[in-house]
Amino acid sequence: MTRQKKIVAVSHCILNQNVVINDWERAEGAFPMASYLLNAGISFLQLPCPEFLELGMNRPPMTYQQYQSINGYRERCRTLLHPIIQQLIAYRENHYHYLGIIGINDSPNCSISGQRGILMEEFFDLCQKNDLNQAFMEIPLWYRDDQQRNMATLVETFIQGDPLYDN
Repeated sequence: MTRQKKIVAVSHCILNQNVVINDWERAEGAFPMASYLLNAGISFLQLPCPEFLELGMNRPPMTYQQYQSINGYRERCRTLLHPIIQQLIAYRENHYHYLGIIGINDSPNCSISGQRGILMEEFFDLCQKNDLNQAFMEIPLWYRDDQQRNMATLVETFIQGDPLYDN
């Protein structure tokens, strides 16, 4: 068996909906599109969930501005991301293909388009400083396990490197 050597970074809740605040989960465990990526031979690099680490399982829904106002929160996000960036650099040095990141639209930390989330602001800044690919896609607001619409097409477009997703 030969490795595909393709990697995608993902927001934590894409593989673990258990960290999502109560009643906001949109999948039973992991988003089903994760299976599609695995079947395509793509590996995951899972980002930490700063919301869960900072405020725990039973945290209330909060906005970007509320997270931004937590003393030292942005710096803790950046610290959490350093090992991820180091791994992406190591993969690049060993000729792996980093496809980009999959975020969560309208998240105070993991949104990429529109009001970028705090974690993603720090992630993209570190990627830029380390000359890492900044291609991305997001799980749309409409997505649910029972309402996947054209998600397979969106994922396929992303893994094929469509420039519409470049930052």
